[in-house]
Amino acid sequence: MAFAARSRSRAILWATAGVVVLGFLVALEIAARHYGLPGPIVSQAQEVVIAPKSGFLLYASMALMMLVLTWRERFIAAGVAIGIDVAFLLVRWAADIKVTEGHPFGNGALWVILGYAVIAVTRRTGAERVLLLKGVGLGLLLVAGRKTGDTWLLITSKTRPEVLDQYVATADHALGNPSWLVGRIVAATGSIGDYFLDSVYTQLPVAAVVVAMYQLRHVAVERRFPGHHLVRTFLVIGLLGPAIYMIFPVVGPIFAYGADGGHWAVADLWPDTPPPITTPHHMPFDEITPRNCMPSLHTAWATAIFLHSRKGPRVLRFAGAFWLVATLGATLGFGYHYGADIIAGVVFTLTIEVALRSHERGWDRPGIQLVAYGATVFAGLLVSYRYLSTEMAAYPWVFGPLLVLAMASVILGYVRTTRLWEPMAESARQPEPQPEPA
Repeated sequence: MAFAARSRSRAILWATAGVVVLGFLVALEIAARHYGLPGPIVSQAQEVVIAPKSGFLLYASMALMMLVLTWRERFIAAGVAIGIDVAFLLVRWAADIKVTEGHPFGNGALWVILGYAVIAVTRRTGAERVLLLKGVGLGLLLVAGRKTGDTWLLITSKTRPEVLDQYVATADHALGNPSWLVGRIVAATGSIGDYFLDSVYTQLPVAAVVVAMYQLRHVAVERRFPGHHLVRTFLVIGLLGPAIYMIFPVVGPIFAYGADGGHWAVADLWPDTPPPITTPHHMPFDEITPRNCMPSLHTAWATAIFLHSRKGPRVLRFAGAFWLVATLGATLGFGYHYGADIIAGVVFTLTIEVALRSHERGWDRPGIQLVAYGATVFAGLLVSYRYLSTEMAAYPWVFGPLLVLAMASVILGYVRTTRLWEPMAESARQPEPQPEPA
């Protein structure tokens, strides 16, 4: 009876979550249509036929879905996807359709994912149907998260005509203006460094899929998903992060203080000349540039990849650390973020990760305390950037270490709390000595 009741409650929970997600996507679709652009649902539907913007991501999503398949089914799925893409290429070539936006591949991967959704409903039953639908849902959610993020960014640019960059840039003096420093370093490396960091920055979802595939490698054998994995953290970060953009709109140094901002920029200062310390105020900006800086979600996602790669083999741990460092270099070196955004992004991720792990294993006192503390630190960072930025710039040797210590305290709390949650290794019992024969 208890098992049946638990199963019913889980089914109700999943159904409720599905309705909420669907309603959220419909709301974003309506909002995007209000501004004359397709929302996440229509954008994803269009990629069934037109050249997809998320070509690599669609194949990464298909790879996640294939984790629930047998090896034979995986080879068939990959072959079908490639075959469909080749057919699309031939049709476009014959019809002289040039791909000016998006990738010339990816349709096949989406067709395979949708095809397995149909197979799950029509050809599978019971637990096998549920498992395959979960795999399909995981793959589609990864792409839907990308489309949802794009729509959110559009909404921020249309609904937040003023940005708070001057406050963050002033507060960043307490950290030594790291975006200006790293920007000059990246500029000195020339096109090689620029191309390398851009590749790391843009292919972050693919790196996440590699780590997630390692975590989910036993799904096909065990016929179930683990309780917590990277994709969950990725999706929650992508869902909550843009909501903070609406509260704290910031466009970034290269736009507010660089050539990319055009006449909207304060001046063309980045990365050669640090911004002067003046009284900050709200500044108007265009209705095109996303207000997607506070917190840095690329930093948040790279931090999540780093955390989830810690239990992998050495090469995966090295890759996770590399991707985190390279992403930090790209976010600062390209002028997309301030140092203050990076600190907020790390705190944001650790708080979400602890909350998700606590929800899975059961809430206990250390988990509740750390989530509350992380949320308080994050809110305190935003408030200080907004209302204490002038004081932070005036006393950098006080506020700079305080900002780093605030982040470090959440990191330390995360390490201590998660170590408490780790299963204790059983001490190996030494065999009792046998009495010597008389």
